[in-house]
Formats: sequence, structure tokens, C-alpha cells
Amino acid sequence: MYTSKKPYFYGTGRRKSSVARVHLYDNGTGAITINGRDIDDYFGLETLKVLVRQPFNVTNTLGKFDVVAKVTGGGVTGQAGAIRHGIARALLQVDEATYRPLLKAAGLLTRDPRMKERKKYGLKAARRAPQFSKR
Repeated sequence: MYTSKKPYFYGTGRRKSSVARVHLYDNGTGAITINGRDIDDYFGLETLKVLVRQPFNVTNTLGKFDVVAKVTGGGVTGQAGAIRHGIARALLQVDEATYRPLLKAAGLLTRDPRMKERKKYGLKAARRAPQFSKR
């Protein structure tokens, strides 16, 4: 547990090129703030909001913590995945013995290793070859 003005739990989440720094405040109302904005303002799709709240649903702690997250890089889906990973890691600091088996079984602690494949020389993209006309 870290302390500043209020004590909090911290977790870093990563997905694709997104990095999220998540602060979990105990005895909260369930408010989720991302980059200074409410989750409903930040994410337009309902599926992304469900994705972010998934660690709380798995551990039955929905509405018990306030979340303040700062996320950079990537797109909205990658950012939602990074926040989810950060929340899961922060929940481990709350009670590792109880939450680790639940989060691990749901696959929320594993960092997704998939990244963009690099561009190769002689090609237009990673695998896309230039089109030649028939002659």
C-alpha cells in the first residue's frame, strides 16, 4: 500500500503499445476516472467499459474501490486492456492469497505479448508485397 494524501494500491498494465498506471483507492464508491475523465466519457463503447470492470466482477469487489488511471499510447481497445491489466495487478496488492487464483483462472494477470510485426525491406508492410502487373 502506498500513501500520499490517501492510501492507495498501484498496478501497471500494458497491452499492445498502451501503458496504464492504475491507482486503486479503498472504501470507494466504484467511480472509475481515466485521464481525468469519467469512464462513460472516455470510452464510448459499452464493451470497453465491461472489459475495464472485468477484474472487479471476477473478484466480487464491484463498487468497493475507486479507480484513477492514467493511460498513454495505442488505441481505445489497447488502452482498455491496459487498464484491465493494471486493475488486476493492483487487486493483488489488496489480498493476493484470495484474488490471485480467481484472476489467474480468468486470464487477467497474463500480459498479452502480441505486438505489431515490423516492416520488412522489399515489402510495403510486414507481409504485404508490391503488386506486379502481368507482362
